[in-house]
Amino acid sequence: MDTEVYLAIIMIFMIIAALTAIHARDLLSAVIAQGAIGYGLVLCFLLLKAPDLAIVQIVAETITIIIMVAVLHDSTRFEIRCPFCRRDVVNYSAAIVLAGVLLYFFVDAIAVLQPFGEHTLRMSEAYVYRAIEEVGVTNFVKGVLWDFRALDTMGEAAVLFTTAMGVLAILRLKGKKI
Repeated sequence: MDTEVYLAIIMIFMIIAALTAIHARDLLSAVIAQGAIGYGLVLCFLLLKAPDLAIVQIVAETITIIIMVAVLHDSTRFEIRCPFCRRDVVNYSAAIVLAGVLLYFFVDAIAVLQPFGEHTLRMSEAYVYRAIEEVGVTNFVKGVLWDFRALDTMGEAAVLFTTAMGVLAILRLKGKKI
């Protein structure tokens, strides 16, 4: 099958998981459905040949699920609902407005994109044509990662390290009496 077909199937799965997360009465089920959305995004990144984004997404999604399950473990699993609350009307109205705004910007952004599968060298052209002479290395990948993208790579590593330390701190506090 074609990559676009696989992406469509995964996105339909992600939409179903999102609807499940919204309507789940059990909060643990909602967290699991939210995790399915994140791991579906990992599959999309892999199909689009972006393994670096897939790695970051899988780490971030796993850490998010750990934090959410830890919070649910200390609280109640079930959502306390009233038969009819004014808060529900406000929440649904805000969701509809937000969906409309996002749809507008999505349609606007799609209009300026190139067709799916066409390559653009707008940003990577400088890397491809000037990397060896500006950096002075023979290994092209090393030159791009360690010179042109060094701060980006260091920033990603710092975010992952900080997130991991936060999860460890939350899990350690959980065992202590406050």
